[in-house]
Amino acid sequence: MESALKPFRVLAYVVGVMLLVLCVAMVLRYGFGEASISKIVAPIHGGLYMIYLLTVMNLGMKARWSWPYMLGVMLGGTVPFLSFYVERKVTQRVQDTPAAAEA
Repeated sequence: MESALKPFRVLAYVVGVMLLVLCVAMVLRYGFGEASISKIVAPIHGGLYMIYLLTVMNLGMKARWSWPYMLGVMLGGTVPFLSFYVERKVTQRVQDTPAAAEA
């Protein structure tokens, strides 16, 4: 399960940071008329978010999570700062899972 946890953790942080950068870009776009930054950042964040969804699916299937829990983890990448919190809780949950359940 560790092989699925590491990519999830990395992408949770990357998607969280990119979401914060996207929020700044949106403020610049709609508040100050500077659209060039958001035209670059938005597609990058979207692509990374899709990869994040795949890593959540991979980890969720290996950990045998319920679909509502998996959906909640997926939505963690849509709210600024929430992906950092979700990453910490998911990591604790996976590490607290007994080794016997992994086999």
